Order: sequence, then structure tokens, then C-alpha cells
Amino acid sequence: MSRQTVLFDAPGPRARRNVRVGNWVGAVVVIGIAVFVLIQLNAAGQLRPELWAVVVDPDSWRYNFLPGLQNTLVAAAYAIVTSVVFGLLFGVGRLAANRALRWFSGVVVEFFRAVPVLVMMVAGYQILGRFTAVSGTAQLLLSVVIALTLYNGAVIAELVRSGVHGLPKGQREAGLAIGMTRGQSIRSIELPQALIAMLPSLVSQFVVILKDTALGYIIVYPELLRSARLLGSGAPFAILQSLFVAALIFIVLNYLLSKVAELVARKVGGRTSGKARANPAPPNAVTVPAVGGGTQ
Repeated sequence: MSRQTVLFDAPGPRARRNVRVGNWVGAVVVIGIAVFVLIQLNAAGQLRPELWAVVVDPDSWRYNFLPGLQNTLVAAAYAIVTSVVFGLLFGVGRLAANRALRWFSGVVVEFFRAVPVLVMMVAGYQILGRFTAVSGTAQLLLSVVIALTLYNGAVIAELVRSGVHGLPKGQREAGLAIGMTRGQSIRSIELPQALIAMLPSLVSQFVVILKDTALGYIIVYPELLRSARLLGSGAPFAILQSLFVAALIFIVLNYLLSKVAELVARKVGGRTSGKARANPAPPNAVTVPAVGGGTQ
């Protein structure tokens, strides 16, 4: 019996026919909406060749799209790494045996989860500008990375806590039974399993980080969205076309990120399931005769 039929009843011929009809109806509706939008854009003059020529011009990619994409990827890469570190530290802190450490970690996590990313980005920009010597592009990049790290790191910390709490209690009891402390059990037994279990949610948070780099346009960080807006605001006014290209780039990036995460999940899951298989008995294992004359 397949896993799907265990979770729910397999659809019969009538149900499969209804599903196919629903899919065709949905496809027709989507195509109709797309045609309607194209007709309206054409009536508004947004499909003129000169407008779309701007976004396919090599200079537009050389001076706008590619530099903006590079800045977006740099900010996202830094923020992903620092968010994971932040999340692991405070996630484990919320699971610590020390009550004061649990309380402090909980306050930090709940505070930064509640504050909007945009507010932290603007606040970081102002603080760095007034109280540090950091300026220019470094100030803008740090403001974006710090804001994304604090918010998404707090979310990852909550994922870590919930992932560990979602494991069977026998995992920790087994670690304590062989002489481990609570912290050693969390770090060596529970946390690795929780990370594998929460990998889909973790990837979703990485996608959020990548998309939230676009908020950097508020503090004029030259990321992809700001570069597209600057390109579209020139002559001719092709803001719709430039934002459309930026949206396509974000879609492709998020799709590739999801595929890479699926590949990592399969590899990690395969190694984990291999380790979980029972070890075969050694060749010289002694078998005990059973009562009925066989071996067991």
C-alpha cells in the first residue's frame, strides 16, 4: 500500500474526472484573465516595443539589473548565514536548563519577532550613521543585513524550539540514560533531528530573507528593486516593464533556492535513513536455539 493511500482514500474514476474538469476550468480562467490584462495593457500603451526595448538593452543589464542582483544576493547571503547562527544560539537558549537564560532568550526572540523589518532597517541605518564611523554602501549593507538577521533569526529560533519540542520524549530520555546532560542531549541528539525536520520551514524563511532585501530601497540600498525602479523612471517611462523583469528574476532565484534545498533534504534524509537501518549481525554471531528446534 502506498503512502498516499494510507493518508487518504484514492480517488475513483468519477473523482479523477472531476479533478481533470476542474483543472481545465481553472486553466481557462487563468488564460482569460491573462488575455484581459494584456488587452488592458495594450490599450494603455504599455506594450509598445520601445518600452520593452529598455529592459532588454545590454546596458540596462550591465548598469542596473546585474549590479542590483549582485547587491541583493550579497545581502541575502550574509543575512541567511547570520540568521541561522542567531536562530541556533537563541533557539538553544530557549531550551536551556538555566531559567534566566531561557527568559533572556525568550525576551530577545519575541521582541525581534514583533518589530517590523522595515522599522529595524531604518533604525539600524540611523544608529550606524550617528554612533559609528561606517558610511556609504557599507552602512546601507549593514543596515539591511542587521535588520534581516534580527527578524528572521528570531523566527528561526522559534523554529528550532518548536522542532526540538516536536521530537518524541524518548530521544532526550535515551540521551540522559547514557549519561548525557540536558545540553549535550539537545546539541548531539535532538537538534540535528529537529534541523532535518524543519528544513522545509527553514527554506521558506530563506526565501523570505531573499525577498525582504527589496525593503532596502527605503534606505536607498542599491538592490534589485531599487535598480529596476531607477531604470524604469528614465525616458521612456518603463517602470512596469523594469519591475516585471525584476519580479521574474526574484521568481527564478526563489525557485532555484527551493530546488537546492530539496536536493540537500534528499541527500541528508538518505544518509539519515541509512544510519537508522538496523546493523546486521556479525558473521560470528552466536545463535540461540529456539524451543521448537530452530534458531532465533
